[in-house]
Amino acid sequence: MKVVKFGGSSLADGEQFQKVLKIINADPARKIVVTSAPGKRYKNDTKVTDLLIEYAQKAIAKQDYREVVKTIWSRYHDIAAYFKIPEQLLKPLLQELHNLPQVSYPSKDFLMAGFKAHGEKLNAQLLTLILQSRHIPARFLDPKESGFIVTDNPNDTQVLPETYSNLQKWTQTSDLLIVPGFYGVTQDGLIATFSRGGSDITGAIWARGLDADLYENFTDVDAIYAADPRIVTHPHAVNVMTYRELRELSYAGFSVFHDEAIIPAIEGQIPINVKNTNHPDLPGTMIVPENNFQPQSTITGVASSGHFAALYLHKYLLNKQVGFTLKLLQIFYKFNISYEHMPSGIDDLTVIFDKRQFNEHIRQQMCLEIQQALNPDQLEWIDDYAIIMVVGEGMKNKIGVMKNITLPLAQKHIAIHMINQGASRISIMLGTKKADAAAAVKEIYHKFFN
Repeated sequence: MKVVKFGGSSLADGEQFQKVLKIINADPARKIVVTSAPGKRYKNDTKVTDLLIEYAQKAIAKQDYREVVKTIWSRYHDIAAYFKIPEQLLKPLLQELHNLPQVSYPSKDFLMAGFKAHGEKLNAQLLTLILQSRHIPARFLDPKESGFIVTDNPNDTQVLPETYSNLQKWTQTSDLLIVPGFYGVTQDGLIATFSRGGSDITGAIWARGLDADLYENFTDVDAIYAADPRIVTHPHAVNVMTYRELRELSYAGFSVFHDEAIIPAIEGQIPINVKNTNHPDLPGTMIVPENNFQPQSTITGVASSGHFAALYLHKYLLNKQVGFTLKLLQIFYKFNISYEHMPSGIDDLTVIFDKRQFNEHIRQQMCLEIQQALNPDQLEWIDDYAIIMVVGEGMKNKIGVMKNITLPLAQKHIAIHMINQGASRISIMLGTKKADAAAAVKEIYHKFFN
């Protein structure tokens, strides 16, 4: 059995739906189809999820939302018209869209989740109608019916363990099950959504719950590449990579997957195949467990991200001060701040953060409290900070990898502010200025792949 997830670009319009139908019909093992909301049809188009957020905001503010509803419905209606679906069959979907402001929600956050989730829900219902019109025994399966139960956090929910046992009863289905991605229901029956990109999470949960043979994730790229094509021209396509390689690279900016999306598949040891809806016959990239994996190259990929900042502290004999780091962590906890890395020396310590957690007030107050509590000789906030991740299972047993990473950067006068090798020995992290990040990725890529 295969679980198949289609991204927003794969379900953006009638022509893309036609490709999806062909993919579904090409393999009878594809029994669970997870839908995203319609994505962009062209560069300046608007995703349906963003339109639903606007709809929710207008409903909360008690503003006129008729035009945005009309725009949302036109996306679904155009797809239905492409397949000549009778208007009578579409009326329940339109009514559900119109009824969203009349539903009772316990909070504005749950209202937002309820509105957003309907991008995926209406698309799943529409795909079911289209398949049925082609005499394919398809069935729309709502999370409440399937037992897809999640926590009470409305817009950043987590799956509950009982979901996996609930999903097992669908392993023997004879129907093609069409499942909306992105959301589940709480134990009180309320809709709660994963963070953005959450349809990937839904697919991974279903794959684990059914112990699927394969989780196919269809998107708009032919494969996962060893570097960002916007930085490196025609980068090497990765044929096979491990779960942890993808996790490390996703952390630093690989955008194919939501950062947490594959964790359920990892837990279930389900192989993942990333493929292109527009070129479904290409092999794509397989993502597999680490056991018995034989790397074909020293590194698998290199990625960069600029959404980091660093806090540098210098204090003589810092390494002799018992409890210094504990006090620092307690201040982070007070401000609800998590840190990413903390490389240190005998007198120095650098803390790297995802700076999206901060606003200017929080940053200033946290730094002031650190200065007062720890009295460092020097405290500096470094906002101009990028992370470069060099990742590969083949790095573990190779000598000279660090030299091959740093030498081309030195030759191009790219300064490295921090070097940190992960405990798994499959990744090396570099800190640079944001302006140097793209050039650093290029130099490292060409050293290993040319």
